[in-house]
Amino acid sequence: MADWVAACDEGEIDEEDVIRFDHGDRTFAVYRSPEDEYFATDGFCTHERAHLANGLVMDDIIECPKHNGRFNYKTGQAKGAPACINLKTYPVKVEGGKIMIRID
Repeated sequence: MADWVAACDEGEIDEEDVIRFDHGDRTFAVYRSPEDEYFATDGFCTHERAHLANGLVMDDIIECPKHNGRFNYKTGQAKGAPACINLKTYPVKVEGGKIMIRID
């Protein structure tokens, strides 16, 4: 069963940035796009499990800090080597000033 979980407050993520969110034994990355929308993916790069929250966000791309693999954080699609496995994405909504992620 999927649950909505509060990841952070709206003001905690700068525009065109990412933060780390840990829940239970899982790690997520939560993004704020230049269009002021929020997105969430698994928190580790699919190449060598580096924390994506330490990466660089440019437009709709997150660049892994370890080997510069790139992903579209809106779709999860791997966009640049050495990353070739897509990221899992999660539904996000804003409710009462909180960024909520639907975790299954």
